[in-house]
Amino acid sequence: MSTLRGRWAQGLEPRCFFWVVKDRLAGSERPGGFARNHRKVRRQEELVWLARTGFTHVLSLLSSPHNLHAYEEFGLGYRQVPLGRPDEMPETLPAVYETLASLLDDPAARVLVHHEEFGDRLLGVLAGYLIYVGKVAQGPQATLLMERLARRQVGAEGREIVAATLDGKLRRGTGPWTG
Repeated sequence: MSTLRGRWAQGLEPRCFFWVVKDRLAGSERPGGFARNHRKVRRQEELVWLARTGFTHVLSLLSSPHNLHAYEEFGLGYRQVPLGRPDEMPETLPAVYETLASLLDDPAARVLVHHEEFGDRLLGVLAGYLIYVGKVAQGPQATLLMERLARRQVGAEGREIVAATLDGKLRRGTGPWTG
C-alpha cells in the first residue's frame, strides 16, 4: 500500500503531455481525459503532477467550465479563453494569444494549455502562438516545429488556425520572453 501512496503522491503526467518551450509552456489533453473518458481520479493524479512539477497556470481553451474548480483546489492559477468554432477564430485567437502571453510575461510562470483532447485545434493554437510572439516567422515552419514537438502530424484544422494567425497578422512582436 505504501508504494501506491507514494506513486499517487508523485502524481501522473497528463496524457499526451509535451513541452513547447522547455519548463515554460506545455500542452496536453484536458487533465483527467476528455468527454466520456474523463475520470476524476485520473484528473486528481494529473493535477498533483502539475502542481508538483511547478506549473503555475492552466489555460483552458474549452467553452465549458470543466475542471476549473479542480485547478483552484490544487493551487493552480487558471484562465479560460474559449477557442470557439472555426468561423469565430479571427475574434477568439487574439484573446487566446494575449492571455497566454500575459501569463508568460512572468519569468517564473510555467503554463499548461489544453483543449478537450489532444488534437489539431490545440496544436494549431500552439503553433500560431509561436508566430504571434515572433519565435517562428512562417506557417510551414511553425507547423513543422509543432509536429516535431508533439510527435504527430498537424491536420487541416490546425493548419487553418496557423493560417488564421497569419491572415489576421496576429503578432506581438519580439515576444514577452526569450525562451
